[in-house]
Amino acid sequence: MTERRPEKRRGLGRGLGSLIPTHDADAEDGSAARAAAAVDSNLGLAAVDGAYFAELPVTSIGPNPRQPRQVFDEDAMAELVHSVKEIGLLQPVVVRRTEAAGGEDRYELIMGERRWRAVTEAGLDTIPAIVRETGDDVMLRDALLENLHRSQLNPLEEAAAYQQLLDDFGCTHEELSTRIGRSRPQISNTLRLLKLSPEVQRRVAAGVLSAGHARALLGVADPQAQDRLAARVVAEGISVRGLEEIVAVGVDSSDDGEPVRFRARKPTAPGLADLNERLSDRLDTRVKVTLGKAKGKIAIEFASLADLERIVGIIDPRDSRPAQS
Repeated sequence: MTERRPEKRRGLGRGLGSLIPTHDADAEDGSAARAAAAVDSNLGLAAVDGAYFAELPVTSIGPNPRQPRQVFDEDAMAELVHSVKEIGLLQPVVVRRTEAAGGEDRYELIMGERRWRAVTEAGLDTIPAIVRETGDDVMLRDALLENLHRSQLNPLEEAAAYQQLLDDFGCTHEELSTRIGRSRPQISNTLRLLKLSPEVQRRVAAGVLSAGHARALLGVADPQAQDRLAARVVAEGISVRGLEEIVAVGVDSSDDGEPVRFRARKPTAPGLADLNERLSDRLDTRVKVTLGKAKGKIAIEFASLADLERIVGIIDPRDSRPAQS
């Protein structure tokens, strides 16, 4: 019997990959993937038929020829490449196996071309991937939602899993809230952890910083100030309440004891982020709600005139077409 290799541990977890059984690379055929779909006794995960997790060589994956998106924002790509270099890739790509060439397995991207491009540009040799053997997106999405409810993920893994379900699998915040038994504000606060600096994200993933500390640091706009405060929390054992008070004052102490001021983020009205998400879900586009001293504003994005007409039809369902003469 072939000895099973120990699984390579990743420092930051793997988001949705944590919810899917790992492919046995020693197997000679695809039966291992089907066998790995059995319930994981340690995490209590439900079977995920037709999908498994694997670390694949970046060069074994090719782009989807039917990808409608051809232009990728350069600044956003540069930011993603930097994140991949600093903390790795939390959200695995989704691929399917294609015809092997020269005896080597080949894969085609289904979801995650930006992530694949970023990993390639960052110079990494392998990429975390969900290898899908079924074409039923809904079935896979539902299995992932079920396992998210069962699995114990660290806060950053949980945030990455939420974001990938929203982006790749067309989930809504309402679906997440209903299926995993968490409130929409709690989901929103967890997702915000992905906006922390790479250094703070590393500490959260490693369990050095609690989710409460991380949420308090979200009130700090400057990434360097976030890193400095995170280091103080670890070194001095500052409580979540104590960190919240430091952030509220906006004054930290430097290494030589001198006070250092930092810019705190503007406080937002309670429930405003939840309203953003509810409207975005309802209109199926990005919506931003802002509240000033005297009045507020709602900004709704649309891609084309047809998309605008669709949105208007949702807001005002009355038949507004001109009557035929």
